[in-house]
Amino acid sequence: MSIVTDSPVWRPFTQHALQPGAYKIAHAEGAWLTAEDGTRFLDAISSWWVITHGHRRPEIMAAIRKQTETLDQIIFAGFTHEPAEALARRLVDITQPGLDYVFYSDSGSTSVEVAIKMALGYWRHRGETRARVIALEHAYHGDTVGTMSAGARSVFNAPYEPLLFDVARAPFPHAGAEQETLDALEKFCREGAAAFIVEPLILGAGGMLIYSAQVLREMKRICETYGTLFIADEVMTGFGRTGTLFACEQAGIVPDIACYSKGLTGGAAPLAVTMCKREIYDAHYAPDRARAFFHSSSYTANPIGCAAALANLEVWEKTDARARVANLCAMQAERAARFAQDSRFSSVRQLGTIVALDMKVAQSGYLATISLDLMRFFNARGLLLRPLGPTIYVLPPYCVTGEELDLVYAGIDAAARQFGG
Repeated sequence: MSIVTDSPVWRPFTQHALQPGAYKIAHAEGAWLTAEDGTRFLDAISSWWVITHGHRRPEIMAAIRKQTETLDQIIFAGFTHEPAEALARRLVDITQPGLDYVFYSDSGSTSVEVAIKMALGYWRHRGETRARVIALEHAYHGDTVGTMSAGARSVFNAPYEPLLFDVARAPFPHAGAEQETLDALEKFCREGAAAFIVEPLILGAGGMLIYSAQVLREMKRICETYGTLFIADEVMTGFGRTGTLFACEQAGIVPDIACYSKGLTGGAAPLAVTMCKREIYDAHYAPDRARAFFHSSSYTANPIGCAAALANLEVWEKTDARARVANLCAMQAERAARFAQDSRFSSVRQLGTIVALDMKVAQSGYLATISLDLMRFFNARGLLLRPLGPTIYVLPPYCVTGEELDLVYAGIDAAARQFGG
C-alpha cells in the first residue's frame, strides 16, 4: 500500500510517534481518493469539510485552468482584477441582505481573525472602549492566536496560553438548558461586550454539537438589544452543509460579520472571505490613514482561487446542487435511523447533510486513543472517516450515492462490533 513513512513533512493534527505514515494519494474524483497503488478511499468527511460537489468538479477545474492563462497573483492593495470584483458582487447578492462588503483572505482561521479585528476596530474608531469577545463553550474557530483565544481552552491551544486573550464564555445550549446559555450571553452583552462569535447551529471540532435555530435567533436578538456585534463563523456550515446554503438562513438572521471559507471554492483552492455590514466598513472609512483596516496576506484575493469560487457559485445557481443537498439530507436520515436505538451508541444526531453519533466506550475526549483505532479500522475498509475521540461523524460531498453511504454505515456498524461497549 502507498504509505509514506520516510518524509520531512510535518502533518497537521498528527502525533507522528503514533501515526508515522500517510497514504499517498495520486488521484481524486467524485467522492473517492485513489492511492498510488490503486487503493481507494471513500471520502466520507469531504477532506476536512471542504469538498462540496465532489473532487475535481469539471466546471471548477475548467475555470482554474482558464484563469491560469491570464493572471496568477497580483498585489491587492491599489490594484484589483475581475475575478475578485465579480466574486464580491455575487457574494453580496447570494448572502443575507445587509452583508455589503467583502474582505478576502486565504483560510477559515484568517477569515475569523479578520472578523475579530474588524469588530475591535469598529468600536475603537467609534470612540468606545468595548473590547471583550464572547464565545461558546466547546467552540473552535481556528489556530491563529486570535482564533485560538476565541476557541475553547483545550489541548489544541494549551501550550500557547500566555499568548491568548481573555474571552467571556457562555455554556453550550444543550437541550433543556438553553436558557442558561441565553442568560449568560445577555449578562456579558449588558456589560458592554464588543462581539459575540458563534458557529451557527453546530459546533464542528467541539464534537459536532447541535442546537436549534430558535436559540440562534434569540442569541442574535440579545446581541442587537445591547449593541454587541454578532459574528457568524460559517467556515464549515456555509455552502449547504446544514441543508440550506448558509446556516443563518434557518434562523432568519443577518450577522453583522460573517466568515466563509472551506466550501467557498467547492474545496478546490484555498480562499476565504469575511463579509460585514456597511457600518463596520464605515467606521474604518476616514481621511485619517490610521483608521484603515490593517490586515492582509500576500495571497489576498488570489485570481485563481476567485475563479474557482465563481465557478462554484455557478454550480450552485445553474445545476441541481440544491436538490443533491436535499437528497443527501434524506439519505443520511434514513441510514442514521438504524443506530437511533442501538445501545452501542448515544446521541445519534443530524443537521442537514451532517450525521454524528457517539460510540459508547470507556474513553472520552478528543485525545481518546479510540479515535486512532477507529481511523485505522476505517482506512483498512477503504473509508476516510476521522472521529473526534469516540464521536464518529459522516460529512460527505453532495455527489455521494446511496450505495456509497451504505459502505460508510456498514463500516460504522462493524467498528461498533469490534470496539463498542
